[in-house]
Amino acid sequence: MSLIHPVLGHRSTIDKIIGDFRELADKLKKHGIIRKIVQASWGLISNSYIPGFLKGTIYEGPLKKFCVPGMNCYSCPGALGACPIGAMQSVFDARRRKFAFYVVGFLATIGLLVGRFICGWLCLFGLIEELLYKIPTPKIKIPEQIDKPLRYLKYIVLLVLVFGLPFFYRSSYGAGDPFFCKYVCPVGTLEGGIPLVLLDEGMRAAAGALFRWKFALLIICILSSIFIYRPFCKYICPLGAFYALFQKVSILRMHFDENKCISCGACSRQCKMNVDPVKNPNSCECIRCGDCVKACPKGALSFFTHAASKESG
Repeated sequence: MSLIHPVLGHRSTIDKIIGDFRELADKLKKHGIIRKIVQASWGLISNSYIPGFLKGTIYEGPLKKFCVPGMNCYSCPGALGACPIGAMQSVFDARRRKFAFYVVGFLATIGLLVGRFICGWLCLFGLIEELLYKIPTPKIKIPEQIDKPLRYLKYIVLLVLVFGLPFFYRSSYGAGDPFFCKYVCPVGTLEGGIPLVLLDEGMRAAAGALFRWKFALLIICILSSIFIYRPFCKYICPLGAFYALFQKVSILRMHFDENKCISCGACSRQCKMNVDPVKNPNSCECIRCGDCVKACPKGALSFFTHAASKESG
């Protein structure tokens, strides 16, 4: 009997470990499904102007005066709200230079409340990138010495193409240009440019070199998303860069409990944004999707609100 008990005990331990891993996998799967449902639902709600898709027109009602919190092209036939990046540039590139107090204030408020939570839960283009990444192909991991400098590119895009050039540059006619929206934004091409070109004969006739250039950028973004997780979000998106400025001071934050941590590395392996939550739980690159929180077998990671922690203290 003494020889049997250790074997039975060993098997029960293995069974328990397997059971724990299965339970963890189920939790991650359910969490991922819920998050994608939220992303898709928000995308459908914010682009629910059906007549626009039927007639090839743009909604211009009262709701268009308000910005949505995520990247969503103003020119999408179904868009009910304005894109904050586009709205910001439209103020900056006016003949009389004005600072976009409303848009910047709106985005700063969201950033102070939740940081980059919008990127992980309410961005339709981010959802599209994630679904593309699920296509079963070999994946590319960008070496850290290349990946790290590239992460700063989105801040350059924000500073130069969203703030700087639209505000300071003026043509001979005295007008500026929404540089990011006009020359770069793949979200606008996918949600606005392509639908309007397909639905409107006049737009098809007018589509020229600029549309082909932006279409090529969109194709590059789509193809790269199959092999790299959310490349637009990591390296280009100016809205993500803006929200990242508030990540470490936002009310919603991530908490790491070192007393519960068993140093298994499950959280960092689960993070597709290449963040180590143990070393930097409120990294500017974290989109607060919550995958690492669900992946931790000991509950060492959790979301909390800074205000609530002060009250409890």
